[in-house]
Amino acid sequence: MKNIYSNILKFNKNTLSKTLRYLKKNKIVGLPTETVYGLAGNAYSNESIKKIYSIKKRPKKNPLIIHYYNLNKASRDIEINNDFIKLYKKLCPGPITFVVKKKRSSKISNLSTAKLKTVAVRFPSNKKTRTILRKLNFPLAIPSANKSSSVSPVSAKDVAEEFRNKIKIIIDGGNAKFGLESTVIDLTNKAGILRPGIIGGLKISKILKKKISLVKSQKIIRSPGSLKKHYSPNIPMKLNQSKAKKNDAFIVFGKKYKNKKNSFNLSKKSNLNEAAKNLYRILRKIKKLKYKKISVVKIPYKGIGVAINDRLKHAAS
Repeated sequence: MKNIYSNILKFNKNTLSKTLRYLKKNKIVGLPTETVYGLAGNAYSNESIKKIYSIKKRPKKNPLIIHYYNLNKASRDIEINNDFIKLYKKLCPGPITFVVKKKRSSKISNLSTAKLKTVAVRFPSNKKTRTILRKLNFPLAIPSANKSSSVSPVSAKDVAEEFRNKIKIIIDGGNAKFGLESTVIDLTNKAGILRPGIIGGLKISKILKKKISLVKSQKIIRSPGSLKKHYSPNIPMKLNQSKAKKNDAFIVFGKKYKNKKNSFNLSKKSNLNEAAKNLYRILRKIKKLKYKKISVVKIPYKGIGVAINDRLKHAAS
């Protein structure tokens, strides 16, 4: 049997050239970003987009995020307003996604946007992926490199284990810097956060000089991460628990919890940024250890804790 990790490649001139060739031939590759690892394909190609949806077993109504090197390249496909410019100047490249109106002349595959007139776009900060984007004359659709609704990958090994040998190129970028998906903000009408993430609403509000709130529900899905079940290890999970049964996995937060065989601490220092980075790694570890149930302590609902709670809520659905 072929080693499932054999397709993980170090980033150099040779693997860069190979990756560019694959993408130009509408093949799918695994790439690192600062948030989580993703499956990348030509966003202008229906062939590539069909492959992404098929590999991930992703519902067609769930749109993809289109990744660009810079605003100059994105301006060919999207309509830009003042709020977009303000946020782009302060936060990009980085872990924020904008839902904007798509130009009629846009070459973006309608399949990637679930045939909507809007599109989600991002400018990642990971240097390896930015180098690839800079050298291409098309943007990349890069959803998380996992099967639909399952736990997002935060390392190249996670991608290899998820898809075995289906993905022929997985660029190794080490562990993801943040380990949690980007914040998604809708800028098509009244600005609102569709998915909480690394960048909080308070920071966005300060930049735009107006209050930006979390959108509680979407009639039409315009953002990834909006489906009820998401980020899930497919193990029954109870949230806001003070204890767990002996044979259940217990996800804890802070130094007051003793080290036990069944306990998994997101951050002994009670650091929410560290907790965010550890969340998916711990969920994957618990699944590997074949626990049947998971209990999770209450996680503070502040800062990036809002995003952590969002992911846990979806995972427990």
